[in-house]
Amino acid sequence: QEQLVESGGGLVQAGGSLRLSCAASGPTFSRNSMGWFRQAPGKEREFVAGIVWRGGSTRYADSVKGRFTISRDDVKNMVYLQMNSLKPEDTAVYYCAAGRLSMITTTSSWYDKWGQGTQVTVSS
Repeated sequence: QEQLVESGGGLVQAGGSLRLSCAASGPTFSRNSMGWFRQAPGKEREFVAGIVWRGGSTRYADSVKGRFTISRDDVKNMVYLQMNSLKPEDTAVYYCAAGRLSMITTTSSWYDKWGQGTQVTVSS
């Protein structure tokens, strides 16, 4: 059974950087695509970035394009989200998700497995 465990969240000042990690375990067919989503208090969960496990194609939300980078390590079964030039509006709980589609979708319902989330707080 696919399991996802996020780490790397924390408190950072505006303009700073954080790297989130997601450790994936379980059958590889269940994670043809991986995504990072976030949810701020009182807001809907939103897509941040996604990557196709085989091939490495990526996709980003407009709000993070040029600041965030998603990557994966096939050997370690890890997915990362490098976040640079952080802004207070990036404050949220960040979730790692795995999906069976071999394409990146921004719709959370297409992802089957989710991690427990990690808090990112950006102070102004």
